[in-house]
Amino acid sequence: MEQNKTIFIRPSRETDVDAMLAIYRRHIRRGVEDGVDDNDTPQPDDLRERRKNLKSRRFPHVVAIEGEKVVGYAYVVLFRKRPAYRYTVKHSIYVHHDHVGQGVGSLLMRALIDTCAAAGFRQMIGYIDADNAASLALHERFGFARVGLLPGVAYRYGRWADTVMVQRSLAAGSTTPPPPLPLSTR
Repeated sequence: MEQNKTIFIRPSRETDVDAMLAIYRRHIRRGVEDGVDDNDTPQPDDLRERRKNLKSRRFPHVVAIEGEKVVGYAYVVLFRKRPAYRYTVKHSIYVHHDHVGQGVGSLLMRALIDTCAAAGFRQMIGYIDADNAASLALHERFGFARVGLLPGVAYRYGRWADTVMVQRSLAAGSTTPPPPLPLSTR
């Protein structure tokens, strides 16, 4: 697949929030039928606060840009909050509906993997709707293995839907123990 050379990845900015929320909300609305209350979707201030928290912890929160337009975004959070899991992250990628299938997800995935590996994270985890063949294929191309199936965890459009858990090592073969936790996080 040929990738659009005019799309580049950069850290998200405050000015990207509205575009990121529009992409996110469309994905969420497509996941539930009409009549289901989705008032809990993030508001602009929620996303601004999330960005600030991730940036202060040096977690990647990136956007794909074409010209001046945000065409996708991605970020990672800790897989679990307990200190033992501090080297494992869970990622999310969202692509604007007009840019699906154009390589945006691949560019975002590469940026997350490279940034997380360079930051010393050891594992990446993802949760994917079992019906999302494109996302499952993308993850397979980037070396993610299917490690779990969560049957019937989402209800939408009159049926129960499964979620696939995927995992990718960022430090294959490494047996070096991790550095000690900073005193502020113990």
